[in-house]
Amino acid sequence: MAKNKIIENWTLLPGAEPTEMDIRIMEYQNRGKLCPRRELIKTPEQIEGIRRAGMLNTAVLDEVADRIREGMSTEDINRIVHDFTVKHGGVPAPLNYEGFPKSCCTSINEVVCHGIPSEDVILEEGDIINVDCTTILDGYYADASRMFVIGKTSERRQRLVDVAWECLKIGERVCSEPYVFVGDIGNAIQKHAHANGFSVVRDLCGHGVGCQFHEDPDIEHYGHKGTGMLLVPGMTFTIEPMINTGSWRVFLDEGDPYGWEIITEDELPSAQWEHTYLMTEHGVEILTH
Repeated sequence: MAKNKIIENWTLLPGAEPTEMDIRIMEYQNRGKLCPRRELIKTPEQIEGIRRAGMLNTAVLDEVADRIREGMSTEDINRIVHDFTVKHGGVPAPLNYEGFPKSCCTSINEVVCHGIPSEDVILEEGDIINVDCTTILDGYYADASRMFVIGKTSERRQRLVDVAWECLKIGERVCSEPYVFVGDIGNAIQKHAHANGFSVVRDLCGHGVGCQFHEDPDIEHYGHKGTGMLLVPGMTFTIEPMINTGSWRVFLDEGDPYGWEIITEDELPSAQWEHTYLMTEHGVEILTH
């Protein structure tokens, strides 16, 4: 039964000769590994559409980087994201997604992710903030987030931001060639975070993206080598490690009427960076910057 379930993941095209990729994936399946379904492999047309969405998403975050400052509200950031995206022909994917009320997420200090922009939340000296944007362009999605340090922050917070960035790049380097597993990414990220005295959030993860906001596979940022789904050429996905100062545990803010905002259990700071990637025959291509 287990073997049949595994083989169902990847099927050959009717009447077509198996390609080198088909053969390689089937070999992994026969070894009991979790492999992608064929529909997770993007066509050249889809890849080009996702790449264009990624370019606009990058431009949106560049605009935020140019204008973010102490004294502005997180709603000011939301307006920057919304207006720039719409002006350039895109749609902010978070807006009204499953009840989310804004065009981006603004997560400050102990807010891990899904922070909701507000006129009442004002950026102060020493804050660290993650701005997370997903852009739809011509029906295709790209997703990325950046950390911003407001003025001068503490040495510990700055180190947290830096290690979170290093974790993203370490996950990226794991994907320097195709046919790696999601668990390989998570294992490398977890080791680096722990070696630097930080923890990795386990309740949230990266994901496939491109034709929808969230697709398979889940990209967990902890785990064991050789586990999780095999990543093969043509797949598009995010890596977005959430790194905590203290415990990896988190909770849903009961004061958030929309049911989105996630906070560290010990209310110590958290940091996250995110890119959208395309797996190619030569390793990942970054579609957002």
